[in-house]
Amino acid sequence: MKKLIDEFGWNAGKVWTILSTKGPLREDALLHTTRLSEDELWTAIGWLARENKICLENNMYKLGQTNLTPKVGTDAGKIWNTVAKQGELDVSMIAKITQISEFDAYCALGWLARENKVECKKLKTKEPKIKVTLK
Repeated sequence: MKKLIDEFGWNAGKVWTILSTKGPLREDALLHTTRLSEDELWTAIGWLARENKICLENNMYKLGQTNLTPKVGTDAGKIWNTVAKQGELDVSMIAKITQISEFDAYCALGWLARENKVECKKLKTKEPKIKVTLK
């Protein structure tokens, strides 16, 4: 059975492939081209940031040495510490507790997934949400 963390990595590969063939793209163009949902794209961006493969310049994502480490890495630390203290939480609750946006929470989650520090599972709700625990 394919794990959600594996999907994060596969989606990161999809984003990398699109950026390597099309060049820099805005988030909306990446969403359209990759056909990923917003949360799937955001976790992929976090994964690629952890691999030092994606940067953001003039609202355009492109391949290259990342400039996202200060924000995404810091948020990943906040999430890790919160889940360590609170136990299993969904992304919305993590964002609320850590006082970061859901966008930032998903990016940081992708970062932590790449580091193999979290377990994730999808919740069966109207809006797909993810429950997070530490490994």
